[in-house]
Amino acid sequence: MKDMYLINKNIDKLYSDGYTYFLDLKNQNSLNKKIKQNYKKFIPFNESERIIYYIDKLPEIVLYEIISYERLRHQDIMGTIYSLGVDEMLFGDIVVDENRYFIYLFKSIENYFVNNFNKVKNVNVSLVKRNIDYLSNYTRKYEDITIISSSERIDTIVSKITNINRKEITDKLKNDEILVNYVPIKNNSYIMKNNDIFSIRKFGKFKYIGIIN
Repeated sequence: MKDMYLINKNIDKLYSDGYTYFLDLKNQNSLNKKIKQNYKKFIPFNESERIIYYIDKLPEIVLYEIISYERLRHQDIMGTIYSLGVDEMLFGDIVVDENRYFIYLFKSIENYFVNNFNKVKNVNVSLVKRNIDYLSNYTRKYEDITIISSSERIDTIVSKITNINRKEITDKLKNDEILVNYVPIKNNSYIMKNNDIFSIRKFGKFKYIGIIN
């Protein structure tokens, strides 16, 4: 019901305002089934997961770099944004490029974000506004993470990455919050394959490179 509400909300916004909110891969797939016309798309960079559909004029979007003198994790940045009560449809991809961090936002929440986003966990941060095309040539890089796991099942791998239990993972699978190769997956016993790309809602995007030892 919630997913249908979000899709209908974005369709209404597309027809009334000429553009949608930021849509994740799941909602993009749902929207594509509902609308027949070809619309323009705002895709911030190659492999961007969160995009905007629009008719003629792109809404005002801003890009900020998050400045930190300590290393930040994608999931901690995302957790801080959620803790501020920012609707997930109002911000785009969080980009982690080595020790640099970026986020796309609707301009409508810019002032609130700038005034309140000053700490990630216990790390003080500051913000620098960048041109919206600043990351147009960005190619996603991955941080190496090594885990000890008893299985290559997706629920086991996700549990190790997120530190959440298997029941919660089963719920995430049912709610299409885990995607493998950009497709929602329901089977918690799916065996991960080398170079599978998988996304976990609120935790980020990962690539499984296989067993190393």
